[in-house]
Amino acid sequence: MIGAIIGDIVGSRFEFGPVPQKSFELFTPDCSYTDDTICTIAIADAVLNERDYKESLLDWCRRYPDPIGGYGRRFYQWFNADDPQPTDSCGNGSAMRVSPIGWLFDEWEEVIEEAEKSAIVTHNHPEGVKGAQCIAEAICWLRLMRFSKSDVERKVEKFFGYELPSMRDIKKIGSEGHFDGTCQETVPMALRCFIDANSFEETIRLAVLCDGDTDTKACIAGAVAEAYYQIPEWMIEKAISYLPDDMLIILGQFYERIQDSCGTKKE
Repeated sequence: MIGAIIGDIVGSRFEFGPVPQKSFELFTPDCSYTDDTICTIAIADAVLNERDYKESLLDWCRRYPDPIGGYGRRFYQWFNADDPQPTDSCGNGSAMRVSPIGWLFDEWEEVIEEAEKSAIVTHNHPEGVKGAQCIAEAICWLRLMRFSKSDVERKVEKFFGYELPSMRDIKKIGSEGHFDGTCQETVPMALRCFIDANSFEETIRLAVLCDGDTDTKACIAGAVAEAYYQIPEWMIEKAISYLPDDMLIILGQFYERIQDSCGTKKE
């Protein structure tokens, strides 16, 4: 979960800002948490405190209605509606917020089911559901079954139908100014960044350098990378410094719940 939050914060200043350069500084005063972190916290809160996913998302998004970069137009309308209903969206928001489910459930069937439940309150398009299920399942594969990266790539293609693009193709798309707003675009891109990287930090850097939806690509890539790599302590401490107290409470609850797993990640 902190992997997702780090990716979000690092990528935040580039989403609608300058084109990232190769040796960019990870954390600056221009960075902040975005809707990606808010929604990730909401999903964790729902599971940890036995809240309905819809109720928790509405609570947290209404609590923080104006993060840096804002919310997607349809999602903003959703959480401000009197009676919010699913929007048939295949946007990448369902995948960027799902990482807590990959950690808090251990059975394959449960992970798939809960990822769908977390998605369909807003993103009930099949691609929106699939994107959330894929990321939650990849995290579960890595943390519990210790799959290799090549195993993850093969299984993502077999079970979810995603053929991961090359880094060259992803960077070309980004350089052309395309904003990858859907699950079917962002999820394969984020997974490729994780698979091609050699560390947690490199995963985040690759995702940001692909440009486009930098905070969400880095959020998803960071979420998966956390299940494989040890995150440098200084990066965790820096990310935490950006978060308000109520988010830190949920983050603390989350790591108390999974503390046994936290000590067994791959180096």
